[in-house]
Amino acid sequence: MAGPPFKRLKMIEKPDFYIDGAWVAPLEGRAHEVIAPATEEPCTRISLGGQADTDAAVAAAKAALPGWMATPVADRIALLEKVLEVYKTRAEDLAQSMSLEMGAPLDLARQSQVGAGIAHLGAYIDAAKAFPWEAPLGDHAPNDRIIHEAVGVCALITPWNWPMNQVTLKVGAAMVAGNTMVLKPSEESPLNAMIFAEIMHDAGVPKGVFNLVNGDGAGVGSQLSEHPDVDMVSFTGSTRAGKLISKAAAETLKRVHLELGGKGANLIFADADDAAVERGVRSMMNNTGQSCNAPSRMLVEASAYDAAVEKAASVANGIEVGPPDKEGKHIGPVVNATQWEKIQGLIQAGIDEGARLVAGGTGRPEGFNKGFYVRPTVFADVTNDMTIAQEEIFGPVMTILKFEGEDEAVRIANDTPYGLTNYVQSGDDKRRQRLARQLRAGMIEMNGESRGKGSPFGGMKMSGNGREAGYWGIHDFVEVKAVSGWGED
Repeated sequence: MAGPPFKRLKMIEKPDFYIDGAWVAPLEGRAHEVIAPATEEPCTRISLGGQADTDAAVAAAKAALPGWMATPVADRIALLEKVLEVYKTRAEDLAQSMSLEMGAPLDLARQSQVGAGIAHLGAYIDAAKAFPWEAPLGDHAPNDRIIHEAVGVCALITPWNWPMNQVTLKVGAAMVAGNTMVLKPSEESPLNAMIFAEIMHDAGVPKGVFNLVNGDGAGVGSQLSEHPDVDMVSFTGSTRAGKLISKAAAETLKRVHLELGGKGANLIFADADDAAVERGVRSMMNNTGQSCNAPSRMLVEASAYDAAVEKAASVANGIEVGPPDKEGKHIGPVVNATQWEKIQGLIQAGIDEGARLVAGGTGRPEGFNKGFYVRPTVFADVTNDMTIAQEEIFGPVMTILKFEGEDEAVRIANDTPYGLTNYVQSGDDKRRQRLARQLRAGMIEMNGESRGKGSPFGGMKMSGNGREAGYWGIHDFVEVKAVSGWGED
């Protein structure tokens, strides 16, 4: 499918915010240029809002809340179905925007980045139809009812790395549960979120139910977290920012949902299938390693270790790096100069601390003298006390560690402040089941089998709290109200 040639356009000007059902000029905005990671040149100019803009958006959401909460669930579901319908018609625009502003190769942008939004909205529609919005407490209390109702005004703060994945995970759940919302997308990738605001408008979402204000974390992000009229903050991003949001929100005791960083362990046993190592490397490099659930630590049983290192190096050396506007299965640049410099520093730290570099390394890949491109990198002989084994790198860098048996594998895997996703590769069903119970992470994926539609996404420890997607995603956006003396329906 051919789409609008965003990369051939002059600067895209998008200064306005979407508040109370209309695009409005900022009250306190300041200009911000989005840098295309492939060219290191500005591609979009937006506004970063101020307190007056945040207040206006929150006021619109607060005013719309009573009417939207009172809207029958069936009508809310029908409107979400309309949003999904319109979303599909804008798929190419969304893909082109994400390719431009955060560097996702077009195939990845179309299939995975845009596709994630389609999957999540569809899963929320199905989950909402089966959700127990009002139900009896139980046979022992026939006159009691449990009511699930909206939390209220929700601030949704989303990242740049999987933009539509996170926007739809939050907006879909908040909307169908009867909440009103203010979305603050990342200032690194705002264009796709503004297209999503157009989708919400064209679908007929009532004014004030959905609002969008661009801004940075220190500005609009903090203002939403502290705002007395915001009832809940749902944030996806760094653990550092999650801590700041929690502190800011504590003053008003608002609910806080956090989906933060990760340092996933991928446990590969000698009886794993032949594709396990390659699958792990390619999963790590997907989206240029910019995924919180990436399997960044490959733990390999000693008897299979040498062969695994050789295979991992071969696979990584064969991964193509290319521009995001090119179709194909290559990886693109990382998002910005700050991330590029951080990744280079961590690769150098791995070298300095004695890890064995078997693929990639510092600097840009051959043939690139511009753009935030990183060489697909693999380290072997890593110990879990090394910097590269503990810090979330958020780039195409994988570490390989050796273990002798299950107990050591679990100890190494759990020896991290994070707890988002772990992976297990073994032909032994009982072993996989034992490990699934022992690994301290919110998600365990085994033998390359993806979690099913509507499976809850979220972590524990420093990876955050709460769950997104399907039934559990909706449940995080409702209050539970207990009612006695209900009487006859």
